[in-house]
Amino acid sequence: MSKREKSVNALEGPMTEASPEFPERHVLVKCPGCRRVIDQDKLEKSLEVCPRCGRHLRVSGRKRMRITVDEGSFEEWDRGLAATDFLEFPGYAEKLEAAREKSHEADAVVCGRGTIGGHACALFFMDADFMMGSMGSVVGEKITRTFERARELGLPVVGFTVSGGARMQEGTTSLMQMAKVSAAVRRHSEAGLLYVTVLTDPTTGGVTASFAMEGDVIIAEPGALVGFAGPRVVEQTTHKKLPAGFQRSEFLLEHGFCDLIVERKDLVATLAELLALHKGEVPAAGAPHALAHEEPRGRRGARPRRAPEPQSAYDIVKLTRSTDRATALELAQRGLDGFVELHGDRLFADDAAVVAGIGWKGGRVLTVVAIERGNTTKERVRRNFGMAHPEGYRKAQRLMRQAEKFHRPVLCLVDTSGAYCGIGAEERGQGEAIASSLVEMSGLKTPIVSVVVGEGGSGGALALALADRVYMLGSAAYSVVSPEGCASILWKDTKRADEAAAALHITAGDLVELGLVDGMVPDLGLTHAEIAHDMMREVEIALDELSGLSAEELVSRRYDKFRAMGGNRICSQ
Repeated sequence: MSKREKSVNALEGPMTEASPEFPERHVLVKCPGCRRVIDQDKLEKSLEVCPRCGRHLRVSGRKRMRITVDEGSFEEWDRGLAATDFLEFPGYAEKLEAAREKSHEADAVVCGRGTIGGHACALFFMDADFMMGSMGSVVGEKITRTFERARELGLPVVGFTVSGGARMQEGTTSLMQMAKVSAAVRRHSEAGLLYVTVLTDPTTGGVTASFAMEGDVIIAEPGALVGFAGPRVVEQTTHKKLPAGFQRSEFLLEHGFCDLIVERKDLVATLAELLALHKGEVPAAGAPHALAHEEPRGRRGARPRRAPEPQSAYDIVKLTRSTDRATALELAQRGLDGFVELHGDRLFADDAAVVAGIGWKGGRVLTVVAIERGNTTKERVRRNFGMAHPEGYRKAQRLMRQAEKFHRPVLCLVDTSGAYCGIGAEERGQGEAIASSLVEMSGLKTPIVSVVVGEGGSGGALALALADRVYMLGSAAYSVVSPEGCASILWKDTKRADEAAAALHITAGDLVELGLVDGMVPDLGLTHAEIAHDMMREVEIALDELSGLSAEELVSRRYDKFRAMGGNRICSQ
């Protein structure tokens, strides 16, 4: 390998050279991923993504702007702001001049306003071609002004990050840009406005530790390096070889710090979809996360039942555990017109047992949280059989707070034998996570509807069922403890589980009569599509009724609803 090739490989950037056969017509680019040579024209058509290995190559901030915003819609802000060598740092003036000559930009970010898929927004695009996107006073000032203007104009902000971190040549002033921009992000958020960040390769240092990770929705491009300390610093500090994929987008998603990984070819459509949803609008036809809505067909009475009619409460418990029944996610997918799953609790991990995101049905946009068991054995293992960890409940809380901010109703679908009882779950505060969920839901200033679609197991189920309306499928069960657990604890005999199930009054009919749930959705003998259709009909009716209430009325009535439970069962002595 030549000296130049080694240098390019170290920088992980593409190497270009003229083809000797076609010196004026062809430029070849060597992909830093697969090391294959690609024609520059093909690379541009693929949006600078290697057609062989899928490596997302770096693009300049201005080129990123051109491939993102609607043609002719971009109005640039503060283009003339340029950094000065105010500390007289050795060699900085020369570096600035070289960076301006290379990038044809005044500094490392392009800011302005434009439209994406017809949706107006403020935008910033960081530029790796200018001193590796380092954040100095001008970068901080331009991005801060972008948030301030967006707040004044009532616009969401979409920001593309790429940076090696704070610009050392500007000393502690560069450090203070983290605080300045973060304060502007907070004020923008408090105005009820959306901020979407797109993490590109690389996003590190002070940018990661500030505005890159402060978005309402955080998207990452595949394979992007994202971290606070760079990989070499981590290896030198820990004296350990880093695992494959460390600090890459996929690592970030697994550990709960970004919502989505989106390929560049799908990014504009996904951003347009998110901008529509956060305005409370249904996305345009052909949106990336639209679902094929299956309407029920035929006469239901002519369809044979899949299983015999349950004769006892324990028969219903067995039905909730059947592998043939529709899972919560399946019902959501069959009942909604579209659903964008968002990931992570922003603290530790993304819990696969809790699926959460933004859905739409008809003209209504809503936040959806579902406890998912999975269908196949492999899928059930991945989702921990629907037993949520603390990070699952914290992800749900994060999405509920967003629902309140953007005035979206919340739909929770519950199907769990209970919260996971494991060492790690206890170490990370399972009890605290459930308690926080109850407090969050009790005061949430937006309508909440919960449906127990399978097994409603104790506090793990209640953590997503403190709602304005609580419904159950006819074949669902909801209990303080499993019948087997009750029989074992009280009678030391699990064979009496059927007796315990009856004594606990855990069926939908029992709980409606006790005033603990608001209604039952019959589902026995129906197909999964029909169940989803009927369930969503009840949800929509409830949301129509609740939408007429003010935030204060919602919270007050929700309090009164649960305050009354059990009160009429108490006798004075």
